[in-house]
Amino acid sequence: MPVSNAMVVEVRRFNRIVTERVGALEDHYLARELPLGQARVLWEIGTHGCDVRTLRSRLGLDSGYLSRLLRDLERAGLVLVEPNERDRRVRTGRLTPAGIAERRLLDRRSDALARSLLAPLGEPQRARLVAAMGEVERLLASAMVEVRRVDPADPAARYCVGEYFAELDGRFRSGFDPAASISADDDELRFPAGVLLLATLRDEPVGCGALKFHDDGPTELKRMWVAASARGLGIGRRILAELESEAVRRGSRVLHLETNGSLTEAIALYRSSGYVEVDAFNEEPYAHHWFEKRLPNP
Repeated sequence: MPVSNAMVVEVRRFNRIVTERVGALEDHYLARELPLGQARVLWEIGTHGCDVRTLRSRLGLDSGYLSRLLRDLERAGLVLVEPNERDRRVRTGRLTPAGIAERRLLDRRSDALARSLLAPLGEPQRARLVAAMGEVERLLASAMVEVRRVDPADPAARYCVGEYFAELDGRFRSGFDPAASISADDDELRFPAGVLLLATLRDEPVGCGALKFHDDGPTELKRMWVAASARGLGIGRRILAELESEAVRRGSRVLHLETNGSLTEAIALYRSSGYVEVDAFNEEPYAHHWFEKRLPNP
């Protein structure tokens, strides 16, 4: 669905007032010598240091621009960038004593700025503003999530599936043994036999989902998982919708899935997404519920 011009106008108005109110337009952010970009990098490095590639991922900056910011901070005596002790190929940024002191001062002034935003408002308005900010943060984070097809042997995919198994083992009353469950091995999820989708946020894996295709029967939905840290962003629903689109493109007309009764959030997602509970269609030992959804023609 295309974005309306009226919505674009509202977003631009919001961006303008935020950049003005938080001081993003000033060369000396929070009345210090640093512009906002350098101050943000300084804060993100933190007291324990941070790898440059992690900084680049967290802040969404291209390598050239981030390198310039780091060089400026080095010249100011606030940061040292040096090879990582464990892997010499990786560069790590660390705060100097002056950088630590500057970060502490920026923290205090950032707190003061936040208080100045809230102070003129009454208590109900403050609560509304803070709640609205939280909602905006969640929605912006959701918009930053990327969902793409990957090979099941991809390290990020392996990580997600491993975390999925660990969560099932912790939540199922009898634990979970993948070998006892209906298979969804790499070859079964590798295109064209299947599809595995990976969700990432700031290049970190936060979710996955997969399909097993069958020429003579319904397509199976497998390996649906979202990291606890990323729940509430609509990632599960987005992965599910993407998987349904993949199934439709492959000519699938029916999706099947089974799930355990302890996965109440997943059951609610499936029901709200049009899946209908049906009689058991396989002998999955960990399943309590079986669902089916009829897909539209492409």
